[in-house]
Amino acid sequence: MGRIVADFHIHSRYSRATSKDLTAEQLAKWAKIKGIAVLGTGDFTHPSWIEELKERLRPTGHGLLEFQGTHFLLTCEVNTLFYKAGRAHQIHHVLFAPTFETVDRINQELSAFGNLSIDGRPTLQMEAWRLVEILLGIDPRCLIVPAHAWTPHFAIFGSNSGFDSVEECFEHQAQNIFALETGLSSDPAMNWRLSKLDRYALISNSDSHSARRIGREANIFDCALDYDEIIGAIKAKDSKRFLETLEFFPEEGKYHLDGHRNCKVRLSPQETKRRGFLCPSCGRRVTVGVMHRVEALADRPEGEKPTRAIPFRSIVGLEKIIADALDVGEESQTVEREYHKLIAACGSEFDILLEVSEEALRKATSSRIVDGILRMRQGQVVIEPGYDGEYGKIKIFQDNEPAAASEEQMTLF
Repeated sequence: MGRIVADFHIHSRYSRATSKDLTAEQLAKWAKIKGIAVLGTGDFTHPSWIEELKERLRPTGHGLLEFQGTHFLLTCEVNTLFYKAGRAHQIHHVLFAPTFETVDRINQELSAFGNLSIDGRPTLQMEAWRLVEILLGIDPRCLIVPAHAWTPHFAIFGSNSGFDSVEECFEHQAQNIFALETGLSSDPAMNWRLSKLDRYALISNSDSHSARRIGREANIFDCALDYDEIIGAIKAKDSKRFLETLEFFPEEGKYHLDGHRNCKVRLSPQETKRRGFLCPSCGRRVTVGVMHRVEALADRPEGEKPTRAIPFRSIVGLEKIIADALDVGEESQTVEREYHKLIAACGSEFDILLEVSEEALRKATSSRIVDGILRMRQGQVVIEPGYDGEYGKIKIFQDNEPAAASEEQMTLF
């Protein structure tokens, strides 16, 4: 038993719009830097990626795989495309499987519904309930989780092609859905506003398209490195084993508010309703965001916490904190050097963000970076919310808050 940080939903370089650095070697390297003990493989439906995984990853005998000190769990994301009541629905799901043998059988079955080699996130022409029925028929240890549940496109509750309930989407297989993925634009507190979601565990993952971005959201468990233990903790919503989730501040997600990116128009749900869902600039319909959908379906006020809720903490990536503290670009060499210096001195990124004492941090880096970490821990951030595919802009230090002389010097070298 022990504390495990897990990020289940990532992608390989065989998915569209992903980085070429998504290799087993780079994923294992960044998992160590971040402090991730269990990483999803992503894309197990893609024939080239699954062959690479079989070549490199060693089964542990406990439903997990190991490579260069990192444990992996077989996962993928698929899109189901189907029609119901004359309307097209495209819903993304995260699939979990315990063995390569199970994955081989899944891929054989799913290949009848779509071309698995085109994209690491394949589109399957099948109903959501049928996906659940097929996977559990192959192996009842599999888990199916609706992905990024609230985003406007490709999500179970999305404004563009979603539903108002799990039951509408999965029909008679709804009883076999045990968890929802909150996505970057919502956090558990937003989901707590719907009493009909109380029975589901809320999991959080990075949905990363590059190795460096794994762990931007994650889950923390206290259990053995064992597939059945981890899946069992999720399905039972067991707060003794499933301890908490680590979240984006949801305003930073790229679909938090309503709006129209082409016109640089951002709207609150109230403004959207007042304007008849039309962009005040071009007159076209705006993209309805996550907050709007939550407001529309909620039956609880903000701030109410249901019983048995798994707690969460909101985080900001360490590189972003360093960049904001030093007033330099996040991709700059200054940030790169300071990031790895801190990792070498204090442990993993999650250790630094969540656990390392203020005293130890002050010995390792500048006071302004430490102040940024402490402000993040206390939720003292300012965010310009994201909308219509545009990430929100998060600030820890205000523009009129000058850096100390020592920090200003650091940016020059």
